[in-house]
Amino acid sequence: MEKLSNPQVTIDIIKKYNFAFQKRFGQNFLIDAHVINKIVAAADITKDDIVLEIGPGIGTMTQYLAEAAGHVYAVEIDKNLLPVLDETLSEYDNVTVVNNDILKVDIRELVSDREVKVVANLPYYITTPIIMGLFENHIPASSITVMVQKEVAMRMQAGPGSKDYGALSLAVQYYAKPYIVANVPPNCFMPRPNVGSAVIRLTKHEKPPVEVEDEALMFRLIRASFNQRRKTLQNGIHNAANLSFSKEHVVDALNALGLPESVRGEALTLEQFAALANELKKEE
Repeated sequence: MEKLSNPQVTIDIIKKYNFAFQKRFGQNFLIDAHVINKIVAAADITKDDIVLEIGPGIGTMTQYLAEAAGHVYAVEIDKNLLPVLDETLSEYDNVTVVNNDILKVDIRELVSDREVKVVANLPYYITTPIIMGLFENHIPASSITVMVQKEVAMRMQAGPGSKDYGALSLAVQYYAKPYIVANVPPNCFMPRPNVGSAVIRLTKHEKPPVEVEDEALMFRLIRASFNQRRKTLQNGIHNAANLSFSKEHVVDALNALGLPESVRGEALTLEQFAALANELKKEE
């Protein structure tokens, strides 16, 4: 069949199956071949690769991925799309469609523990839980190339001191190197989203760029530091429900690292948060 990146083909398929867009699934289908080619190129997919696609929709990008990759596992939550995918992907024998919520899938089992490249046009309302779930569960992915809200992409690659810098920046940069591939306007989707989008590639670090004894403690400190941005770092940590450090302990740790007592979380680099976690770990 003709490619779904032709908007008229997408319209015809939607009409044929009387498909209704589900707001709760954040469905915005790509209708721009140029953007899809950019995503596939940025993900650097070859016939040696296994691709995990999250949310194939009607299979628009899946068609391109199937032509580039060895095998594609496409995880789609909306069961109403299964008959559509049966038709749109009928020419490709290297695609496995899985009807499930990506947050509930045992990805290691699905891909038989083989290394994958993740590619997705992610629903905006659930972008962060999906990406952090992939990282925190240490799935065997060498890279994650995804379409996200532009503002979220900016946050992922932001550095200390900028308004976009926060817990998400630090979490993503602990696990991967972010690179914004392209900005994508709303007219590349059907229906059009209300915000601009961006494609970002997250290339997984072979090992984390910082050494930290207790990863979970470091992320609790990071979240506490950004929960109330206007507070100093020591107040944020002291007031966090899931941390039990006294102000004195926090001040001592800051002094040991040569940081001022009035410092805010947004001023600290990932290295400094790792050092702070290691210092406070001594107090536990």
